[in-house]
Amino acid sequence: MKGEKWLSCSPSGNQQHNAEAQFSKSCTTNHQAFTALMEGKINKQLKKVLKKIVKEAHEPLAVADAKLGGVIKEKLNLSCIHSPVVSELMRGIRSQMDGLIPGVEPREMAAMCLGLAHSLSRYRLKFSADKVDTMIVQAISLLDDLDKELNNYIMRCREWYGWHFPELGKIISDNLTYCKCLQKVGDRRNYASATLAEILPEEVEAEVKAAAEISMGTEVSEEDICNILHLCTQVIEISEYRTQLYEYLQNRMMAIAPNVTVMVGELVGARLIAHAGSLLNLAKHAASTVQILGAEKALFRALKSRRDTPKYGLIYHASLVGQTSPKHKGKISRMLAAKTVLAIRYDAFGEDSSSAMGVENRAKLEARLRALEDRGIRKISGTGKALAKAEKYEHKSEVKTYDPSGDSTLPTCSKKRKIEEVDDQDEIVGKKPKKAKVKVKVEEEEEDEVLVVEEHETSAKKKKKKDKKKHVKEELASEEEPCTSTTIASPEKKKKKKKKRETED
Repeated sequence: MKGEKWLSCSPSGNQQHNAEAQFSKSCTTNHQAFTALMEGKINKQLKKVLKKIVKEAHEPLAVADAKLGGVIKEKLNLSCIHSPVVSELMRGIRSQMDGLIPGVEPREMAAMCLGLAHSLSRYRLKFSADKVDTMIVQAISLLDDLDKELNNYIMRCREWYGWHFPELGKIISDNLTYCKCLQKVGDRRNYASATLAEILPEEVEAEVKAAAEISMGTEVSEEDICNILHLCTQVIEISEYRTQLYEYLQNRMMAIAPNVTVMVGELVGARLIAHAGSLLNLAKHAASTVQILGAEKALFRALKSRRDTPKYGLIYHASLVGQTSPKHKGKISRMLAAKTVLAIRYDAFGEDSSSAMGVENRAKLEARLRALEDRGIRKISGTGKALAKAEKYEHKSEVKTYDPSGDSTLPTCSKKRKIEEVDDQDEIVGKKPKKAKVKVKVEEEEEDEVLVVEEHETSAKKKKKKDKKKHVKEELASEEEPCTSTTIASPEKKKKKKKKRETED
């Protein structure tokens, strides 16, 4: 009896197995239905429910997702409503789910929601492992860190070994070959017997051996050489790992974002994805944002100081921008950013994984770059495609040609004619001084007359001062003397005028 009661109270093993199978089946079906709703698709069960209930109600259907409402309207021809009121109604239903569904305990509902959330997140991660861009973000960050560490290690190695053999750093410029050569030889006294044909060419090897014999470096102990060699092995191992990581990054970029890789390259594309956080976040940015992504400090500094904003950020390191002339870099970076945004969105949301679109857009950009570099300015008038006619350049010098006609010293006329001309000139020159002499004589005579008149006037004034108290008659007599002098001077003037007339005639 006890055994029978136990059997009746507790379910059998087969019943328990069937219950677990039903539960797992219900979880998978719920999971599939939920993923279909998130992707904007209609499940079979949802179709049945909508056909039975909504068609009988003849009222519009409230939908929380606008994309799902559009699919329902297309396939089932049902009117759907999506508004803020509907979202508030859905939030109220979720909060009161325990009271709306009878026969379900709150603990079971919470466990069901938690399991559904875990399975959904697991499904989202397992959906496409190749499309996980977090690997790219981590790989490009590690690559930048390795570059910094390699630079520090190589600088320390060159400076450390430079005390022992300073001439080697000037002869070998490549860092990896420098470390390999140092690891193989060690002390500089071993260079004479060492063979470096695998690492260096013959000319460089001979130069290194010659410099080792006459080196100015100091002596170093064996312990110091061992530490330097250990550092060299670290540099070689890190550089080899860096090459492997770069190949891994190339393969991952070609798998996740092939069109972006074709447009801007692996490194620039990976840095853009890492800067935005993910490929989906990068696809949400506009072309102008992608153009200056990485130059945020310069942008805000320019906005603060009211200066020109930067023209490019991380996209400056792309090969298309690097091979343009400085005056076209801004224009090419703007066009490259516009085409790169199209490639990013195609890689993020497109189902096709080919790089045909990126190759086509890159060819267009290269043609545009060639047109800017070669053809220059287009014609303003006429058709837009017509090129400006460039005339052939000819250098026009302003130097005048030499006239040799002025070099001749031979006489152009006969000797007799020339002698007659010279005689006539002499006669003219001889006559001119005579006239000048006559003029000089006339001027001298006029000056003498003026002096005489002045002397008479001064003598008259003296007499007036002496004979102030004399009679009026004496004063009149003294006044008559200058008058007579003036009357005497008048016939002399007449004679002078006659002489001037004769000379002029």
